[in-house]
Amino acid sequence: MANIKNIIFDLGGVLIDWDPRYLYRKIFESEEEIDWFLDHVCTFDWNEKQDGGRTIAQANQIAIARYSNYKNEIEAFYGRWTEMLGGADKEVVSILKSCISQSAYRVVALTNWSAETWPWATERFEFLGWFEDVLVSGKEKLKKPDPKIYQMILTRNNLQASECIFIDDNLRNVQAAEAQGIIGIHFKNAEQLRAALAEHNIIVT
Repeated sequence: MANIKNIIFDLGGVLIDWDPRYLYRKIFESEEEIDWFLDHVCTFDWNEKQDGGRTIAQANQIAIARYSNYKNEIEAFYGRWTEMLGGADKEVVSILKSCISQSAYRVVALTNWSAETWPWATERFEFLGWFEDVLVSGKEKLKKPDPKIYQMILTRNNLQASECIFIDDNLRNVQAAEAQGIIGIHFKNAEQLRAALAEHNIIVT
């Protein structure tokens, strides 16, 4: 059993519920229209480019050039971005608080997040200020699953990979962390996370 000293949290999909559908259900009339729009216009890959440092203005320009008939809907993605936030997962926030309260662990965060929308998140979610460090991909222009971003969080906090657990809802990102020698937990829900942490002798309330 590894001697775990550090816990690295992802944010979106773990602590924070974020889903573009919350917004686009107010704009489109059917789930089919939403699916098509998110599969073809404001796609996952398009959004991830902003997590990697591309500006919102550039993103909108590119998408509108391809789908000019969806100009208003495209601009709504970031113009009404806060409407995509469903709130915090209170059970996972409780787990985070329990981890931080235990002096045996250092707790940091590693998130794929646009530098421009990050201030909106910090205004809304007090617990984002609880972390010893938060590495925001958009600020660094480097995003998961690039191996360099895992090395960055380790280096700037003087962490040893083998002493870290990384929690993320995206299996791709978990596997990338594991390739760097970090123990990964593929997050599903709070109950599963408690059990997974307990397997490493991290007991949380």
